[in-house]
Amino acid sequence: MYKILVADDENIERKVLLKKLRTKYEGIALIYEAENGREALSKYREEDVKILILDIEMPGITGLQAAAEIRKEDKDAVIIFLTAFDEFSYAKKAVSVHALDYLLKPYDEKELFLSVDTAMHYVDEINQGKLRSLPVMEGETPKQDPQMPEKDVREPENPSLRNGQKLMMDYVEKHYMEDVSVQDIAKALNYSEAYFCKLFKQQFGTNFISFLSEYRIKRAKELLSGTHVNIKDIGRTVGYPDSNYFAKVFKRITGRSPSEYRADYYS
Repeated sequence: MYKILVADDENIERKVLLKKLRTKYEGIALIYEAENGREALSKYREEDVKILILDIEMPGITGLQAAAEIRKEDKDAVIIFLTAFDEFSYAKKAVSVHALDYLLKPYDEKELFLSVDTAMHYVDEINQGKLRSLPVMEGETPKQDPQMPEKDVREPENPSLRNGQKLMMDYVEKHYMEDVSVQDIAKALNYSEAYFCKLFKQQFGTNFISFLSEYRIKRAKELLSGTHVNIKDIGRTVGYPDSNYFAKVFKRITGRSPSEYRADYYS
């Protein structure tokens, strides 16, 4: 049974998120809540939670401060941050936390579930000894990123941003079959994680984990409909060595299992 902790000082937002998670993961996850960073630390220690969804800006102990304490105690805890654009500068302080993802408010429900599915997958991998630990950036200093322009970064007349978008897309197309993370692509493009997440969301309209998942499943659909390759091999080809996780993500995105999709295509 997975254990997930949601910490957000906004009561209505927290209750809505809790309801979504409890409905979607009924029977497979215990969902805990906290109203602030101090309570989050207490619940984390008390319940030995492995997946944490933390609002960054909370009174008293912030989500970042709570995450830093948690990371000192558990290198394998999977941390997902909730934040809004105008609070995003706080994420640059998370140099020792190495969060799995930053969900930007208002978050998309599919992005949320894909991030939580990924977190559960990492917990499984660590428990099974397939993943030694989550990488942690000890003592690094955030890169100095350029200031974001005031206008929409998707506007085509900005050639440097168009080039950045192309570099992001090129990286995905080249590395989607690998175990790639936000940290990997941000480092490759010489961005801090925080700046990269904000820029990627503005360029593509979704977060990196969701975009990568959608891209992988698009390629999987091409293979399922255009070849008779074994489904497990297709999963490995598009970046999912774990066939169960591949099937879970495929169904989350398409509403059908890979075998159902193939059967429907050839029927």
